[in-house]
Amino acid sequence: MWQAWLLSRWGIALWLNFALVFLGLLSPQKALTRAGVIHAGLLGLLVWGGLGERGYGVVAAYFLIGTAVTKLGIRRKQAQGIAEKRGGARGPENVWGSALTGAVCAVGYALFSHPLWWLGYSASFAAKLADTVSSEVGKAYGRKTFLITTFQAVPAGTEGAISLEGSLAGVAAAAGLSVLAWGIGGEWVGANLLWLVICWLAGILATLAESWIGVVLQPRFAWMTNEVVNGLQTTLAALLAVGMGSLVGIGR
Repeated sequence: MWQAWLLSRWGIALWLNFALVFLGLLSPQKALTRAGVIHAGLLGLLVWGGLGERGYGVVAAYFLIGTAVTKLGIRRKQAQGIAEKRGGARGPENVWGSALTGAVCAVGYALFSHPLWWLGYSASFAAKLADTVSSEVGKAYGRKTFLITTFQAVPAGTEGAISLEGSLAGVAAAAGLSVLAWGIGGEWVGANLLWLVICWLAGILATLAESWIGVVLQPRFAWMTNEVVNGLQTTLAALLAVGMGSLVGIGR
């Protein structure tokens, strides 16, 4: 009985992520703090258990690309004091701020097995990758940075600020992750190109909303940290995607 369970989706999720956490704690990697490694393992358990290797592929792509772009122009960002803290190493708050919505969607699919969970999951990571890429590219290479609400010029790294260079990179990143999720989605997606458009559009709209929240709402509430804003962004992306997907009949 237990041998069969170890080869089930949840069994594979458990021993695979246990092994990755063990290796992560022993290795000299700098992408995650020690606590971040453990929490990423828990996230991986939920994602693989709910969505299998396809879900894992999407979150892995987000993590690898997101980690890489934090290194772009790192000396310039450090000199200006706008580089990510801890040299870009992600802690538990970063893991769950970025991926709690995705984890909920993965568990939702495990419980209810509806294709719209995959759409919501994918859109949440498309949004978060767009946000990460646009922010890091904008801080490293943006020539002009301005507030999304007033178009007033502000220094790079200002909360809620955007740049042309960063925005274009974010749009491309969301498209790339959407294509990946669409390509590996199999029976959850079919050959429906509209699925791809919805995933990408929901990610972009949620990213624009995140910039607005950063300017208008975040300064008013002490509890609204960057991680909370990230959670709101990814939740909005998932809801938008599922809503639009329901309207056009995806998953019926």
